[in-house]
Amino acid sequence: MTVIQMLLNVALPPLSLILMSAFMPPLLLFKLLMYVKNLVHTENMARKVVLITGAASGIGEQLAYEYARRGAMLSLVDIRKDNLVAVADKVRSLGSPEAIIIGADVSKVQDCKRFVHETVNYFGRLDHLVNNAGIGNSLARLEDWREGFELFPIMDVNFWGAVYGTLYAIPHLKMSKGRIIVVASGCGWFPLPRMSIYNASKAAVISFFETLRIEIGRSIGVTIATPGLVKTDLALRAIKNESTLGRIPLESASECAKGIVESACRGDRYVTNPSWFKVMFPWKVLYPQVVDWACRFVFGLFPNMKGDVHLSTKLENKAE
Repeated sequence: MTVIQMLLNVALPPLSLILMSAFMPPLLLFKLLMYVKNLVHTENMARKVVLITGAASGIGEQLAYEYARRGAMLSLVDIRKDNLVAVADKVRSLGSPEAIIIGADVSKVQDCKRFVHETVNYFGRLDHLVNNAGIGNSLARLEDWREGFELFPIMDVNFWGAVYGTLYAIPHLKMSKGRIIVVASGCGWFPLPRMSIYNASKAAVISFFETLRIEIGRSIGVTIATPGLVKTDLALRAIKNESTLGRIPLESASECAKGIVESACRGDRYVTNPSWFKVMFPWKVLYPQVVDWACRFVFGLFPNMKGDVHLSTKLENKAE
């Protein structure tokens, strides 16, 4: 086995480069044809049923408005049920034929089972599941969290909250040949300092739904959204704790939501808003040492730099 591993180590890298070069022209042509097809044919959401978690504020609220403008019927879910009343009133005024509100905690498996079943029982079907609910925490270096990891339910909300609802929704989405839209984060593939647990939760979401896409094939579409910094309460709190983030231009939640819905209706696999944030990906892949050094410099993580301060680890249990 050692000899085989040595041969693979020597032969596979150059062979892969040759194969990638050969596949590149037909792949680019295929992607161009698919892009043109998706521009011409987008999904008509009129009277289709869309379930959105974390719909009381931020990106989730704006997603509800975008779907409403397209005539979709909406099931709005949030732990803050009272805040959904105004959102439901507005989506009806924007063109949604019908909207219901459901109070639920996505970190609880029984709540996820309940809001999926209530949606299907009321509307009779489910076409789009939008896993948007998420929370963050005050920014701090990992070494400053001496204890208290059990106090951080970020994984329960950001990761398991998306998984639970998806598992119960899959049978209904298969029947409608529907789509799953998950709002992850650009931090899932371009992690920023002092956000390690949040970054990890979003990376887990991306990996899970990429795996799910492979497993379910063409029976259900999957669109993974990886926004950059968007002007939401979550982002504004992060900027308040880490002023360095304030140097990054913020996109409005409404523009971000518009881009996500447009991509989902086109059948895109990924969407990143603002789109300029995508330029960070090749830098991360090709020049990881440069990216690591730049992040340490920008965020003041070199010894004796003014930005190297201890920050509060108080949990900010607010939805995106």
